[in-house]
Amino acid sequence: MTCSSIASGTLARVITHGVAVRYGSREVIVGGGAPVVVQSMTNTHTADIAATAQQIAELARAGSELVRITVNTPEAAVAVPAIRQELDRMGVDVPLIGDFHYNGHLLLQAYPGCAQALSKYRINPGNVGQGARRDTQFAQMVEVAVRYDKPVRIGVNWGSLDQDLLARIMDENAQRAEPWDAQRVMYEALITSAIDSAKLAESLGMAANKIILSCKVSGVQDLIAVYRELSRRCNYALHLGLTEAGMGSKGIVASTAAMAVLLQEGIGDTIRVSLTPEPGGSRTKEVIVAQEILQTMGLRKFMPMVTSCPGCGRTTSTVFQELADRIQTYLQNQMPEWKKAYPGVENLTVAVMGCIVNGPGESKHANIGISLPGTGETNAAPVYVDGQRGVILRGERIAEEFQAIVLEYVKKNYGSKSAAA
Repeated sequence: MTCSSIASGTLARVITHGVAVRYGSREVIVGGGAPVVVQSMTNTHTADIAATAQQIAELARAGSELVRITVNTPEAAVAVPAIRQELDRMGVDVPLIGDFHYNGHLLLQAYPGCAQALSKYRINPGNVGQGARRDTQFAQMVEVAVRYDKPVRIGVNWGSLDQDLLARIMDENAQRAEPWDAQRVMYEALITSAIDSAKLAESLGMAANKIILSCKVSGVQDLIAVYRELSRRCNYALHLGLTEAGMGSKGIVASTAAMAVLLQEGIGDTIRVSLTPEPGGSRTKEVIVAQEILQTMGLRKFMPMVTSCPGCGRTTSTVFQELADRIQTYLQNQMPEWKKAYPGVENLTVAVMGCIVNGPGESKHANIGISLPGTGETNAAPVYVDGQRGVILRGERIAEEFQAIVLEYVKKNYGSKSAAA
């Protein structure tokens, strides 16, 4: 979104062009005041149809509303329509984005089935060609997008900047009475590349509401500075995220630190958390983190929130930790079906607390809460429903009994669409 202001602690969001990304009857709106969209990217060989379709399905079921795939070879381009067919067979209607570098102009023209099966194209202005070929090859990609009515993301990355543009900006900077430092020159090159490319696309017949921009960097303060200026200078929808954010807690913290600042200022219409997967880890982790960023900021709701205490000397037992983990996992596993059967269930709040200090209070604030006994406390776990103390659980089956209470609450308070009908 364009740059906005925060007055009296209230987020003011400025409307941009809303970009519709479609597949069949599914339409995802990026920008234009729509909720911030979560997206992700596969890391399979796209030519491996079965593996790629399977990972796309996993990402979509985890909550990725758009999924990007690499299209870098003729074999990958040939595979795209087959991947789309396989997803249709699996009942997965998530729109697919084709990620093109270097040879995208050739692949999109040579493989019309690929061009049509994709719902959006990603074009990197730094990798479409050098010199005189740059504009020609960029134009070829845009013309295909216009022909098939596909939106594009013009995605600039500081690791693959247009070197001719960078050299030009450096020359202009050298003529300044007070030259900028190297960091500001880099910022200017990123922003200029994105905006100039978008204007070129418009001159070739692409509507402004078909264009999304991004300027990816890997430093937190760099991302904040670049996107503040980018949003000030244009009104295109913006794709937000650190590139090469890193692995584990580093990648999560860095992505959160950067995007939370910008999102709070109303900047960003779709986000991706670019985590390096742990060895053997699931690609869906980046989707969950993106959802948690938006949900904890109050921008969207994806699933019930579980409040649990960190533990201290009063909670030497691990029971509350195990129950919190079990409930969190249970809710995540149920959500694909619950979203269909129990509309509004994502607003549910659950508290799993470990002792008497904050246990009853936090439990009363949640829709459903349980206050487990701390060290030396009476072996009883009162359950609170909508602020009222109810049943007291004891024994070895507290987890199963509390889970059953949660399920009964969901059925009673959210109801099924079929039952409502």
